[in-house]
Amino acid sequence: MAAASDTIQTIARLTPLAEVLATVDSDVQPVTPRTLDVAAAAGRILAADAVAPARPSAAMALQDGWALAADDTLGAGGYAPVLLVHSPQRVEAGQPMPAGADSVAPLDAVKITAGRAEALVTVNPGVGVLPAGGDSDPGIPLRRAGERLRLTDLAALACAGLARVTVREPGLTIVVARVDRIIAAAASVVARDIERQGGTVRIDNSGALDRALRNNNSNAVVIIGGTGSGRNDASAQTLARAGRLAVHGMALTPGETAALGFVELRPVLLLPGRLDAALSVWLVVGRRMLERLAASKMKDSEPAESLTLARKVSSTVGLAEVVPVRRKGDTAEPLATKYLPLSVLARSDGWILVPADSEGYAAGAQVQVRPWP
Repeated sequence: MAAASDTIQTIARLTPLAEVLATVDSDVQPVTPRTLDVAAAAGRILAADAVAPARPSAAMALQDGWALAADDTLGAGGYAPVLLVHSPQRVEAGQPMPAGADSVAPLDAVKITAGRAEALVTVNPGVGVLPAGGDSDPGIPLRRAGERLRLTDLAALACAGLARVTVREPGLTIVVARVDRIIAAAASVVARDIERQGGTVRIDNSGALDRALRNNNSNAVVIIGGTGSGRNDASAQTLARAGRLAVHGMALTPGETAALGFVELRPVLLLPGRLDAALSVWLVVGRRMLERLAASKMKDSEPAESLTLARKVSSTVGLAEVVPVRRKGDTAEPLATKYLPLSVLARSDGWILVPADSEGYAAGAQVQVRPWP
């Protein structure tokens, strides 16, 4: 048991969430870009615009049919066929357009009898044709730096002929402070979320915090557990010895004992060893740290849905608060505050953030509901 007060890990003040996030924004630096095969870049954040050569290089048919000049079909209809001055040429999808043709008419839109071709419908210019550069234009990036690459993007880039892209891929180490089922579960969900958000992750179950902080084989470290004032809690003190402890104690509930610091330029986020608190701090602060590491321009990693609050939520002014909600039709029902039981986490559909300057939300207020990882 600790006998002297200076050996007990204590929290002097709860740093406002706005200050915590400002520290993240100012002190966390983007990682060095790297080049990946397009097929391996799903979920990554682009470090440079993805630009493809012009495709196609010349106008191309988008459908099977007759390549013709649209002006030659003016006035044509089912009961008033128009004789085509220029004989149409049959084309298939993907073929270059013949000279003088600016549209592709369906096969049944042209009637050919005894060598005479008649248009049965009026065709608009450009119908059935992909113009030069219509798929990709070098002057317009397919995706821009700071944007996340979706599976659809990868397919489009591959079709456009891009084999490699330059991305930022933060590598994080999650350190489990002690052997504990709840901490292990928190580490697992945070690790999977890091991967979903475009990072790579390694879980260190050794509990050797000093060694993990000295090891520079990752861009950031997340330590789970040991942030409070218990007999065996020493994560914040360990970080203070190894580098700079910028924040210990955040005005965010659940998660008040969380900490943030740096070892040289490497950010270190300390999450409480309680599942609800670890989730809360990771979603609000950890994801922001990951966005900065990746230089992401996508401020919300998960889309929020606007719903009507079914009943009042009360909150303490000065504390930002993560509140789980369950969806009922177009309404969101708050399920718990402060401590979030496991049963509530399992039954909830998402969460809302009550800002620090608010006493809560009245019933009927519009709230932004974000999904859990």
